[in-house]
Parts: sequence; C-alpha cells; structure tokens
Amino acid sequence: MRRSTGIRGGARTGIRAAVAAGLALVTVATVSGCAFGRPRVKVPVSFPSPTYSSSYDASASPAYEPTYSPSPTQATYDPDGRSDVRGSNCDFSDSLRQFTYTVSITNPSMDDSFSYDMAVNWMKAKPADGKAYGLHERSITVGPGDTETYTAKYTVNQSSIGQFWFTCEITRAHKTRM
Repeated sequence: MRRSTGIRGGARTGIRAAVAAGLALVTVATVSGCAFGRPRVKVPVSFPSPTYSSSYDASASPAYEPTYSPSPTQATYDPDGRSDVRGSNCDFSDSLRQFTYTVSITNPSMDDSFSYDMAVNWMKAKPADGKAYGLHERSITVGPGDTETYTAKYTVNQSSIGQFWFTCEITRAHKTRM
C-alpha cells in the first residue's frame, strides 16, 4: 500500500525534471563562462606606456661588504715532483770510476717550501735490460720559487770496467710540503 502526500507522482517527477534541467543549465553556463558577464576595463588613451632603462646606478643600492674574509687554503700538489726536476751532463769518469749527473730542482710554489726525496740511477743502455750500474739517493729542501742544483755521484767498485753504454735517469723525486 502506498501513502499519498497529496501531490500526484507525475507532478513530482515533473518538478524534479525541471529542477534538474535548471541546475544543468546553470552548470553549463557557469563552466562555459556565459553565466556572469565580465566587467569591461577601459584604458584611457593618455595612459603612458611603460619605459625601460638599461643603465644601472650603483649609488641607488647599498654596497656589498662581506662580514668575513675567507681563510686561505693550501694549494694541492702532486707528490711526484719529477716534473720539477731537470737533469744534465750525464757522465762517467774512467780515472775516478765515477758516474755523475747534474740535477736541478725548481720549486714552482711561491708560498711553500718542499723537500724532494731524490733517486738517480745510471742504467745499462745496451742492452737496455732494466739493470742499474749505480744508484744515488738524497733529500733536498727547496724554498718557494727557488732552484737548487747539485751533482749526483756514484763510484763503481770495480778497478776496470771496460767499454759500456749507460743512461742517467731520475727515478724518484717524492715531494713533501715543509
């Protein structure tokens, strides 16, 4: 059994349909932007156009002054100092039975002193089999921007050597900051 509210079911359905159609129209009009008109803005003819300036006035802004000064950092360096070393006058004295080689070390740093742990080898040249006739080792300190030159020497313990071929090689120049 149905309860009646005094309005017929058909009239209720018609009201519902009208309300739904009205809501749909308002929604479509709002979404499409037609429901409410936008106000028009009228720009006066005498309104000046914006101008741009490419100049910069340093006095207009406060000067920047740092509140700290950065601490200096020590420059990094390669501990292999062979690029700082040059050799010349590779020689052997028959009378002294002694190899000599003039070594010059230039410290490229203008701030730091370096100690160079040097090794000079007089190597067998023919055949070049990697064998050494002699070895000279020395540590030398070179000041900032300075060049130190010394003569590396090695005396052979044999009384007679005969004819042989040799080369001089700086095999180590380990660099340490002092």
